[in-house]
Amino acid sequence: MTMFQFQKILVALILLLATLWPARKVEILDNKNGYQLLVDGTPFYIKGAGTESHYEFFAQAGGNSIRTWGIDQWKVAFAMAEKYNFMVCAGIWMEQERQGFDYSDSNAVGKQFRSFQQAILQYKDHPNLLLWGIGNEMDLNYTNPAVWDAVEEVAKFIKATDGNHPTMTATAFIEKEEVQFLKEKCPSIDILAINAYAGLPVLDQFLKDFGWNKPYLLGEWGTFGHWEVPQTNWNEPIEFTSREKAELYQKEYQEHILPHQDCLGGYVFFWGTKQERTPTWYGMFLDNFGRTQAVDVMHKLWTGKCPENRSPVLDSLLLQNQKAQNNITLAPGRRVTATVWARDPEEQLLSISWEILHETTDKRTGGDEENKPPAATCDILDQTDNSITFITPKKEGAYRIFVYVYDNYGNGAHANIPFFIQ
Repeated sequence: MTMFQFQKILVALILLLATLWPARKVEILDNKNGYQLLVDGTPFYIKGAGTESHYEFFAQAGGNSIRTWGIDQWKVAFAMAEKYNFMVCAGIWMEQERQGFDYSDSNAVGKQFRSFQQAILQYKDHPNLLLWGIGNEMDLNYTNPAVWDAVEEVAKFIKATDGNHPTMTATAFIEKEEVQFLKEKCPSIDILAINAYAGLPVLDQFLKDFGWNKPYLLGEWGTFGHWEVPQTNWNEPIEFTSREKAELYQKEYQEHILPHQDCLGGYVFFWGTKQERTPTWYGMFLDNFGRTQAVDVMHKLWTGKCPENRSPVLDSLLLQNQKAQNNITLAPGRRVTATVWARDPEEQLLSISWEILHETTDKRTGGDEENKPPAATCDILDQTDNSITFITPKKEGAYRIFVYVYDNYGNGAHANIPFFIQ
């Protein structure tokens, strides 16, 4: 038996097995006032999250769809979707030019395309499939418009084999040039997904101005990106506290997602933990699996009510009584104190932990995996209910002090302050 014959038999078996699943029809309705997603004829607004974990919390919070980024995540994602009754945006990871992939190499492009086909055929009739996500931020630091031809090839294959689910591709925010390329080169893409953070308030108008005439959704949205916030004098980003993030999530959702009739909803980022610039920047959960206030906000937005137990609220964090976090420069070997003020909505007793880390040097782009920076070498002199006194590191350089405030259930709040030893 040749490899070609084996592949034909394998595809036939996959198609046969797929018939055991009752496919659901997902459609896009243009009602003249805007677009609407329908699942088996019933309106479906995406209350989604990008995640690889915490599925039970997601279902309890009223979420109805998760976004994955690659085929390797599908097995677990669809199993959890069946268990907790939500839908899946099945992400198909396509290699990116910024990572060295050459979209002018027809052999490499063809090999990549063929690597997707069997998985698409296997899952195309899964009852928990909502839509296909073809590529993520293919426009990030790219120069070759041929990436859009590759996206279209996958979308066209899906259209030919699956008549029940829409296709989307996700961009790193949006520019007029990308809209034109997508309209010209990707007619098989039904939905434009935009990963938008600080630019979310202007996104809907940008799409209108750029001539996008199909529906869109938020492929990622949440706290401001580390490239979008004020910087320290030594060019490190200043992170919002967990309370500030939660307030931002609520404002963004109510003012810049829900009101727009061409928007089908979106996927909040990130329903889990993630090291990206810091261990807490994008994650809505802590390393101990505890929820932060941002999860509580989404729970209320999606269900109309607060969770039974709410996470602590961190009001402020000061280092040496300094509020101006962009220029905290300290001498080496100096005695300093950090103080945190926090409260619990249910008036539970709170526990506090502290961590002092070197500023990260493992800085990637596009959400690529980073390593957590090492702990700093410094002596802890005293720790009270809401403060810590320590001796600053002897080595010159950039650092951050992190504080984590936990309730009896392990749910928490967090903040950090960057400082420089000189």
